[in-house]
Amino acid sequence: MKSLAYAASDTTVLAKRSLLRIRRQPDLLVGFTIQPVMFVLLFVYVFGGAIETPGLDYVDFLMPGIIVQSMVFGGFVTALGLAEDLKKGLIDRFRSLPMWGPAVLTGRILADVGTNVIQLVVMLTVGILVGFRFATGIPEIVAGVALLLLIGYAFSWVFAFIGLTASSPEASNAYGFTILFPVTFVSSAFVPPETMPDWLRPVAEHNPFTTMVDAERALFLGTPAGNDVWGAVAWCFAIIAVFGALSVWRYRRAVTR
Repeated sequence: MKSLAYAASDTTVLAKRSLLRIRRQPDLLVGFTIQPVMFVLLFVYVFGGAIETPGLDYVDFLMPGIIVQSMVFGGFVTALGLAEDLKKGLIDRFRSLPMWGPAVLTGRILADVGTNVIQLVVMLTVGILVGFRFATGIPEIVAGVALLLLIGYAFSWVFAFIGLTASSPEASNAYGFTILFPVTFVSSAFVPPETMPDWLRPVAEHNPFTTMVDAERALFLGTPAGNDVWGAVAWCFAIIAVFGALSVWRYRRAVTR
């Protein structure tokens, strides 16, 4: 119990450090606020009139997808921060301190949960202002919000691994967006997969991102869920297990080289 208390304390201290960095570099908030809002306005008012979504207004179809995308990219600060700490040798200094080693990772990812909450409030507010409306009850909406935070937490581990692997903060940012951007767009987030070419449609339908987006539509709008909700939860835990292990392995290798 004492070891767990120390681990929790170290994680909290390093999470606070990550959040204080955002206060000192407020331009980082652009990625959590202005950029997602621009995506919403662009798709709703520029592309929305040209995209048909049978059974749903396009704004209702769009918002679950674009919020999931925002949660996925919410961990980019973790990638930047870890890559920068490695480059400056700060990771080695942390290693010399009497602290729980993985707290460097868990602290940053806990900070991501906090910024994801801010981003989620901004996105839902903007969505409601442009016409998005929930069509389910309070329990389903709460479950949808919890799933969004779980998705953000899972992909923070992906960004942690990228940050520990990349040669520089700039490279980590480029790798993250280059790898994940196609995954988010080749899905049901912005257009129905049925509108895609025959060779691309199966890729979109079996994309885990599609499962996550369809799960959010089911929880927020009451669309048929099938196995999407449980599938999205399973994908999240699989991503956490795989990239959590990879991140810890890469972190230990980085601090011992």
